[in-house]
Amino acid sequence: MEIGIDSFAGTKIENDVSTPNNNVKVLSELLERIEFADKVGLNVFGIGEHYRKEFLDSAPTVILSAAAARTKNIRLASAVTVLSAADPVRVFQNFATLDLISQGRAEIVVGRGSFIESFPLFGYSLQDYDELFIEKLDLLLNIRENEIVNWSGKFRPELKDQAIYPRPLQNPLPIWIGVGGTRQSFIRAGMLGLPLMIAIIGGETHRFRPLVDEYRQAGKFAGHPPEKLKVGVHSLGYVANSSEEAIEDYYPGYAKTFTRIGKERGWPPVTREHFNAQIGPLGALAVGNPEEIAEKIIRHSKALGGISRFTFQMVNAGLTQTQLMSSIELIGKEVMPIVNSKK
Repeated sequence: MEIGIDSFAGTKIENDVSTPNNNVKVLSELLERIEFADKVGLNVFGIGEHYRKEFLDSAPTVILSAAAARTKNIRLASAVTVLSAADPVRVFQNFATLDLISQGRAEIVVGRGSFIESFPLFGYSLQDYDELFIEKLDLLLNIRENEIVNWSGKFRPELKDQAIYPRPLQNPLPIWIGVGGTRQSFIRAGMLGLPLMIAIIGGETHRFRPLVDEYRQAGKFAGHPPEKLKVGVHSLGYVANSSEEAIEDYYPGYAKTFTRIGKERGWPPVTREHFNAQIGPLGALAVGNPEEIAEKIIRHSKALGGISRFTFQMVNAGLTQTQLMSSIELIGKEVMPIVNSKK
């Protein structure tokens, strides 16, 4: 099983201002974490994409390209590329360039993101939310398959005998579909034969099993071989030397972040009781010591009928760089060996 990290580039906002010097530090530390993840043997590192003041990752391929120059083996991915509000031509060109710089380590995880700022920013309507994604995914896949593209759609000018360059080193360039809990998204990914990355940030993992089964059934019906129908899980998590240390480090920042986001989305405030349920055997959060987390990843895999990738999201809990680096080291040196010896 591949194991890795998904990260944002979140920055501190003080008095409604983010300072350039702090922003430089945030990006420097993020690159340091990617380089260290490569050093300790993690398989993949993904960067999110946001258009809010508290984030510095509106251009994730730039960050990933900087990381490519400092790493050797780790795969470099988006987490996710907000395709509905992007130009698929530029998405492909950016990741093809990243693939050449990294010598074949780039991956795209396309999705619709969890925030909506990119839609008005790039002149799109939320009323076209699903239709935009379907059309742009079709164009992105067309570009991946064809150097000379002929295509027409509703939201973008048509392409007639248009050459798209550069071409990536990998053929094909890996494209995953990132999903939440929408049934149609699972079925669509299966019909297209694309690997699936499931964001499970709450609840119990096994509730996704019927959707994963439908994904695999749709892929089989469309004639795709089982090896193409890979399933990955993206989960909030943090690993420390003991479960007590992990909880003490992670809970305060987690509660603060998700209570704040909850105010925007109508969720109730985070409670310790809720958190305890989420870090329990069936809960989605992977917070604990290496042995506990390895066993939880294995349980997640069994609950979903087998997964091929698991990624941790750790930067939503206000952890220090030292804590994040320590967790990455524990994942690489202790969690991964246990998972891959028992799965």
